[in-house]
Amino acid sequence: MRRLWDRFVADVGGDPLRLLSLLACFALSGYAVYRASLGPLPERMAVWFVGAAIAHDLLLYPLYALADRSWSLLVRRGPRRLRAVPIINYVRIPAMFSALLLLVFWGVISGQGNASFRYASDHPYADYLARWLVVVGVLFGVSAVLYAIRVSRAFRGRPTPSGERA
Repeated sequence: MRRLWDRFVADVGGDPLRLLSLLACFALSGYAVYRASLGPLPERMAVWFVGAAIAHDLLLYPLYALADRSWSLLVRRGPRRLRAVPIINYVRIPAMFSALLLLVFWGVISGQGNASFRYASDHPYADYLARWLVVVGVLFGVSAVLYAIRVSRAFRGRPTPSGERA
């Protein structure tokens, strides 16, 4: 029995708190599915969910995996100074959040659904494309500043190729 428990703990990650949080996530997901099934059109929601999963797995994942792989190859062949501090996550993370925001708010960013938006919120249709572009700019700007700080810290006090200190 102890051996089975040890294997279970190793598979879960070794921390009972991790198991508890995983069970809580499953319980919350189950509750969300239950509440959605009580809605007016649970069949349409199920079809949409399955379609979204298939579209992601068969179309989107290969596309962004290819883009990520291409970017990684470009970075590896870049200048030595930039290779010393990997830039990949400083581009990957803001790009991921930007794409997620675009996906979630596509209807209002693209300008579709003006009447539905007005009916649901009783607010005028705002310029969501400009707002999304500002958020994207801020995300990439903060990421660039953090990367510049990390590069400057990495090369502070190191000798330059000419022998003098940076």
